[in-house]
Amino acid sequence: MRRRLAGPALVTATATALVVTGCGSSGSSDSSGSSSASDAKLSVRAAYMPQPVSDSMAAGFLVLANDGTTADELTSVTSDIAQDVTVHETTGQSMQEVAALKIPAGGELVLKSGGDHLMFENLKRKPKEGETVSLRLNFTKSGAITVEMPVRSATYQPTSGH
Repeated sequence: MRRRLAGPALVTATATALVVTGCGSSGSSDSSGSSSASDAKLSVRAAYMPQPVSDSMAAGFLVLANDGTTADELTSVTSDIAQDVTVHETTGQSMQEVAALKIPAGGELVLKSGGDHLMFENLKRKPKEGETVSLRLNFTKSGAITVEMPVRSATYQPTSGH
């Protein structure tokens, strides 16, 4: 289900949560997309979720690398921890939900604090630091990738990876 963010308080709370967090180079499962359907060769690294400050929302960050010769797009994300996971693009100080984010051939899509990111909305439970959140990334051309995203402290500041 795709929804627009509503209300200045929600946007402010989300923006505040994103500013407090950083991007990391934590371990995550590196999985490849299906090469039979696409010449995109996707892998995931540096995935993490800052421990949510809200009971209903969390952010997610990761790097999608495409070592293939064909661009692809991240079109949707699902997770058993949230009713909805939406993909957001950030331009300047403004963020908005988008239908897809491009992953260039031979390039990367970096989801980071203050930039493009994932929003886990309507959390079914509030994950704690040290836990792992499972999510499934869906693409236009490649097969889905399942990622085990570690939950870090709300103030986690990565040293590399983004």
